[in-house]
This record gives sequence, structure tokens and C-alpha cells, in this order.
Amino acid sequence: MTDTSGNFEPFAKKMRDADLPEIVIRTFRSYYDQLVSGETGLMPEADIEPVSSLPDMADFTPELTAVGEKALPHALMIKLNGGLGTSMGLTKAKSLLTIKDGLTFLDIIAKQTERSRMPLVLMNSYSTRDDTLAALAPYPDLFGDIPFDFLQHKVPKITQAEMNPAEWADNPDLEWCPPGHGDIYTALVTSGMLDTLLAGGYRHAFVSNSDNLGAVMDTALLGYFVNRGLPFMMEVADRAEADKKGGHLAVRADGRLVLRESAQCPPEDEASFQDITRHRYFNTNSLWLDLPALKDMLTEYDGILGLPMICNAKTVDPRDDTSAKVYQIETAMGAAIEVFRGAGAVRVPKSRFAPIKSTADLLDVRSDNYVLTDDYQVVANPARVLPRAVIDLDKKHFKKVDDFDTRFPHGPPSLLGCERLSITGDIRFGRDVKLEGVVTMTNESETPAMVPDDMIIRGEWRA
Repeated sequence: MTDTSGNFEPFAKKMRDADLPEIVIRTFRSYYDQLVSGETGLMPEADIEPVSSLPDMADFTPELTAVGEKALPHALMIKLNGGLGTSMGLTKAKSLLTIKDGLTFLDIIAKQTERSRMPLVLMNSYSTRDDTLAALAPYPDLFGDIPFDFLQHKVPKITQAEMNPAEWADNPDLEWCPPGHGDIYTALVTSGMLDTLLAGGYRHAFVSNSDNLGAVMDTALLGYFVNRGLPFMMEVADRAEADKKGGHLAVRADGRLVLRESAQCPPEDEASFQDITRHRYFNTNSLWLDLPALKDMLTEYDGILGLPMICNAKTVDPRDDTSAKVYQIETAMGAAIEVFRGAGAVRVPKSRFAPIKSTADLLDVRSDNYVLTDDYQVVANPARVLPRAVIDLDKKHFKKVDDFDTRFPHGPPSLLGCERLSITGDIRFGRDVKLEGVVTMTNESETPAMVPDDMIIRGEWRA
């Protein structure tokens, strides 16, 4: 391996000046060394095999639910809450986005937690912590004997030309990037959260994204996890055409389960990566951790689990294509499946994977296609008999949440009878609009077009 000791010192100084823990610096150095020595983090198709079958949640018995109920006093939920939702134009925590009946992601999570018998812990980022804690102030019962959150770290961006720390005087915050949700394991240690949880008698953690409305505690899954004595378990679902570009589960030659993300796929293997008949399961990013096993693993590896590196080529200012080209080093939380000896995976229904990744998803969930239950779960409306609606929104006018909200000032139209919706151009909706069947809406003018109140639209609509 190339000696990079001289080159890395500026990174170490920058990170120490930012008061980052030594374990974070050592972890980042391990990936920096890989990068400068020519490692790409790629996982060729020749090195893996597809997963043919998995245990299925649909086959779980009532006995497993009973095991899970018994284990609940030793379990907790961890929600990843570090994202800003920048792809939708947000500048605050994505979980503060209003989702259903005037409630945000965080409101729904808080109300679910208040009704459950297990504590909630958030992994926040530097960008989301203050707004998040302020938003949860109306829920004092959430703040119990254990700390309510811990912080994800940050790491320097690396210039592609010199392999030095990136500099951006216009906005020094852009010199840093989050290290991916794989940082959860390091952050649990450096924050003291892992030791606090173990001291409090907690053994099992259910970890999921705060924007995944389907990721709710399930005692049958907890019971299966406990019954099998697994150190780590990943929830996976069947890949469909819409999922083909996302990460998938696979098996290495030695029998270990692995997670391969799109950034780890060589260009020549893209066709096999996207073959959903070959690689059948995708990671929902809902994981189950045995906390004592995690403690043992971190002790064994001196705090560095050695998750596979993901190297993303970016510009230092993501909004300026002419700014310096940089590498952002990340790791994926689910990649730990190949690190934990005896880790497992379980097939779950798609209903447990309902993230909001775009304003099209937001329109779908805010509409009458979904309902909020009495126990604060957002579920598909049982009155809908059609498959999930396919929604395509004009990115110029609908991609950013503020623009999106401007075009639905009275709330979303009824989509309960809509099979497919395509909107092109600046179109604004009145009250109580109903869309049915396959609907195509077009406004080629620069002047906003208004859909009148109470209108029912089927087929093609033009301004």
C-alpha cells in the first residue's frame, strides 16, 4: 500500500481542529489510504452470486410474536434523521416535511412512540439537530432516561487532483460531507450512546430511516430476530423495475451475505446489476442490531468495522459544476451484513418500505391513496382497488417542495381512482379536484393554468 502519511496530515489537523474524535480520524484514514492506493470500492459481478431465497415474514407464526412481546422491554428504535432533503429543495431536516393530516414525519414518529412501549433515539446530523429538537418539544414524554439523540460525524471532502482537503472560502461548510449512514456504528461509540443503552438493559435495536413511513416496530420480526440469535438482520423486499438502480443483496464466495450499492458496480456490470430476475432483493435500510454483539465486534476491530468504501465523485459546491472536483467517501449502514458473523436477512412486504424520495411520492401519500390510522400508521387506503398509481411530475415546476405546494394550494386532488398521472407545465389545482384513470395534463404556456374547483378529469387535459 502506498505510504500516505505525509498527505494525510492536513486531513488529521483539519479534523482535530473540528474536534472530531480520534476513532473518526482513524476510520477516515483507512478509507483515504484505500483511495490513494487505487482502491475503487467496486464490487464486480464475478465476485458475487445472487441470493436465491430467504426466510419470509409472511411465514412467521404467532409464537414468534409472543417471543417479540417478551423481548420488548429490552428493545428500542433508532431513526436516522440526518438528511436535509436537498433533492426536493429543502434546507431543513427532511423529517419536518408535512406528510399527512397536517403532521410531519417527526410528528407521526413521535405519536407512534408515545403509543408504543419502547424508547426512541435519533441519529441527527449537525444540520438537523437544532430544528429537530425544537420540533419535538411538544412531546416531553419522549425524553426519558436515555439521551434522545446522538450526532452523526462529518468528514472532509477530498480534491480529486491533489488528494488534499477541499477548500471553499465562499462557504467552508461545503468542505465537509456526511460519511454515510454507515457512520452509525462509530457514532454510537463516540457519543457514549452504545454504553448507555447496554447499561440500561437494552439489547435489541430496530434501525430505520425517518422518511420511511412503512418502517414500524413489528413484534413478529423482533421475535424472529431474538429466536434465531442473530447479531444483525436486514429487511429486504422484492426488487421491481422501479428498484433496479438501487442496491441489492448478494452472496460472496465464502457464503457471506453482502450489500452492493450502485456506486460499487463497475460500468461493465450494470446490466446484471439491474437484472431484477437475477438479483431479486433490495435493502430497505431497516436493520436489527444485537447491541452486545455490536459492542463485541467494535472491541475486536478497535472501533473500525471496515465497511466497504463507497467513493462518490462530486464538485465541492454541488450547485456549481465549475467548482473543484472532489471525492466524498461514504459507507452504507447495511454493508455491515458482511462484517457480522452469522448475519441474516428476511424478506418483508413492500408495505414496510414506503419512503418519500420525491414530490411525486409526496403527492401520492398526501392524497386519498393513503390514510392515517388511529395508531398513527400511514397505510394504503383499503378503498383503493387499483395498483399503486404511477405519478410523473414536471421537474421544472414540481421538483422542489415550495414550488409543489404552490401548485396545490388547497391540498392534493383525489387520486383514489387514478392509475397513472403525468403533469407537464405550470398547472395549479383548485379545491376538490378528482383525477380518474390514466390522466395526462399539459400546459405549454408560460402562464400558469388553473384547474377549476370540483373538476373531474379523465384522459387528456390541456390548458
